[in-house]
Amino acid sequence: LQNLLPEHVTDFFIGKDIQNQDLYSKSCECVCVMFASVPHFFKEFYNESSVNNDGLECLRFLNEIISDFDELLNKPKFSAVEKIKTIGSTYMAAAGLTKAAKAEERRFGVVLCSGINHGPVIAGVIGAHKPQYDIWGNTVNVASRMDSTGVLDKIQVTEETAQVAQTLGYSVTLRGVIHVKGKGQLSTYFINTEHPVQ
Repeated sequence: LQNLLPEHVTDFFIGKDIQNQDLYSKSCECVCVMFASVPHFFKEFYNESSVNNDGLECLRFLNEIISDFDELLNKPKFSAVEKIKTIGSTYMAAAGLTKAAKAEERRFGVVLCSGINHGPVIAGVIGAHKPQYDIWGNTVNVASRMDSTGVLDKIQVTEETAQVAQTLGYSVTLRGVIHVKGKGQLSTYFINTEHPVQ
C-alpha cells in the first residue's frame, strides 16, 4: 500500500472502515513543488518502428529515467520529498507535505528541464478502488509553468522561491520577465547548482 500512497496517508486508512465519502485531505501551508521533464521526449525518442521494437525501447528508456528518480527519493536525505506522480515524461515531487524538511533535505538538484515553486497546497486522495494521492492549488500550477517555460539543464523558480533558495545557500541568476500562461508577466530566476554559496 505504501508503494501507492505516502506513509502518512496509509496510516489514515489502515485498520479503519473508510467509506467512499470519507476523503483524506489536508491543507499544507508551505510545500515545495518540483516538475522535472525531458522536453519533447515522445516527439524525439518515440517511434513505432522495428528498429525501436515498436516503441518498447523508448518506454524502457523512460522507465529508467523515472526509476532513477524513484531510487534517488528512497535515500534517507530525501525522506521529506514525496513523489506525487508522473505525467508522460514529467516527474512531479513535493517536499513539506508531512514534516518540515531539514536544510540538507531541501537540496534537490536535477539535470533536466525543471521548475520549482513553493507555497500552500491542498493534498488529498481521490478514488476508493485505485486511490490516487495528489496535490492541487496555485503553487502546483505555477511550478508546472516554471517547468514548461524552462530551459534545458536549468532549474527555473519564481522570485519568492529564489529568495528561499538563497537563504539555503544557493546563488540565483535572474532570467528576466517571461509570460506565464494564466499568470501574466513574472520575474523568474535560475538556481545556480554548480557552486552553492558556503
